[in-house]
Amino acid sequence: MSQRFSTDILIIGGGAAGLTCALQLAAHARITVLCKGDITSGSSHWAQGGIAAVTASEDSFADHVRDTLEAGAGLCDENIVNLTVENAPAAIARLSEWGVSFDQEDNEYHLTREGGHSQRRVLHVADATGRAVTQTLTTRVLDHPNIELINDRLAIDLINLSKLGRFPSRCAGAYVLNRTTGHVEVFQAKFVVLATGGASKVYLYTSNPDSSTGDGIAMAWRAGCRVANMEFNQFHPTCLYHPHAGSYLVSEALRGEGGVLKLPNGQRFLDSFHEQAELAPRDVVARAIDYEMKRIGADCVYLDISHRPQEFILSHFPNIAKHCATFGIDITQEAIPVVPAAHYTCGGVLVDRHGRTDLPGLYAIGEVSYTGLHGANRLASNSLLECLVFAGTAADKIRSQLDRPLDLPNLPHWDESQVTDSDESVVIAHNWDELRRFMWDYVGIVRTNKRLARAVHRIDLLKQEIQEYYAHYRITDDLIELRNLVNVAELIVRSALKRKESRGLHYNLDYPELLPQAQDTIMFPGSIDQLDMLKPSG
Repeated sequence: MSQRFSTDILIIGGGAAGLTCALQLAAHARITVLCKGDITSGSSHWAQGGIAAVTASEDSFADHVRDTLEAGAGLCDENIVNLTVENAPAAIARLSEWGVSFDQEDNEYHLTREGGHSQRRVLHVADATGRAVTQTLTTRVLDHPNIELINDRLAIDLINLSKLGRFPSRCAGAYVLNRTTGHVEVFQAKFVVLATGGASKVYLYTSNPDSSTGDGIAMAWRAGCRVANMEFNQFHPTCLYHPHAGSYLVSEALRGEGGVLKLPNGQRFLDSFHEQAELAPRDVVARAIDYEMKRIGADCVYLDISHRPQEFILSHFPNIAKHCATFGIDITQEAIPVVPAAHYTCGGVLVDRHGRTDLPGLYAIGEVSYTGLHGANRLASNSLLECLVFAGTAADKIRSQLDRPLDLPNLPHWDESQVTDSDESVVIAHNWDELRRFMWDYVGIVRTNKRLARAVHRIDLLKQEIQEYYAHYRITDDLIELRNLVNVAELIVRSALKRKESRGLHYNLDYPELLPQAQDTIMFPGSIDQLDMLKPSG
């Protein structure tokens, strides 16, 4: 029999969004935060660049809004952009009050500039802002008596009361795999907040940690929520290219401080693609690198900041310098080999300005959500900002409803009586690899109708195989994540097929022009056959 836990608010995800939301609600309710691994396992921890906010006298909200709208290629919700930009200074002040020490120079914030920004407005903590933010938030969460932080828990499915019969539609908790014991637990809550991050692990090459498997997007989709704009996958232009480097991102701030991109022969090339050259929006830079690599048959291009003083490089980018040095690359003396890699999911679970989804009681904040802030392409360093601002708006809305009476039935336990352990984990490993490879080959930086059709065919075959596997074997974390990745892959491909144009991060050679009217791609529940899962007991 699985264990059952009860709490007021269940937050799934322990990154910047989830922890900030927990801290803003903790004085009013009991909070349980579930982490897939520990705090280093999420994308927030690894964010290098910083947080975009208007803090300098020469900058303005209007400039930040304009830069965001231009990067978003016509698909941003201007009201949401204004909300986010105007709340940014308060979010920064709150982090500073909680103990995040942003870099300063002459008693003012040291600001850097990244691609798509017209001003220096990115606050940072050296080149490891995400780590500083998540460590500070985690310390405060652990010190708060109303917050319980539980590691090594992987959510399987959200619980919609309407599927239990005799109850109106509402999210009342989740089934969760205890990765330590291997057993499924039931977490019951009045409100559930998804803060699970994005889905870049669906691609073979990614800057993201292994946890970015689209869990929240897939769970919300299966629970009956709409999902929007999944075709817009941001590929970071510069990830370290080395056989042993894994998925190490080389921050855009390097280009903001004068780093230039070169071909293997030392020639610069970005100025022929965009007037802002290295500071062009990420989609432009990534496509330019992809084009040049294919044109000349190169394995990578090179990012060079060695012309700046050594002291400047080591003081501004100590972690990047240290990491590259482990592979024999001295960034003060030589260029860094780089390639594009999947980096950020601009689409996600459709939410309103308070983070509310279509399912009552369920909220989604951070990269898992689609608020309308990013549109067709995220402006650099607006991601952590979105986490902080919408953690606050969601917390405000939840707080206003805590006093309302809500009687929840006891949720049924998870039934594992009809399954056995599998001795064929090689099947899962093979399916993981196959999915990520054909997504990279067919649904990458540049797409065609033919490539997308091939991806649909492969996904259909993979779904059948995974379904058969689920029906007979006990679930594992690899099984859960593979199931989620297949859901997300199909949402990405089907969304890409629906967009008959090239806009922002979605570039289709068969539809190279921009349509005159920008429209979101919204996927409705029931429009795609979904993978069934093992059923909870009645």
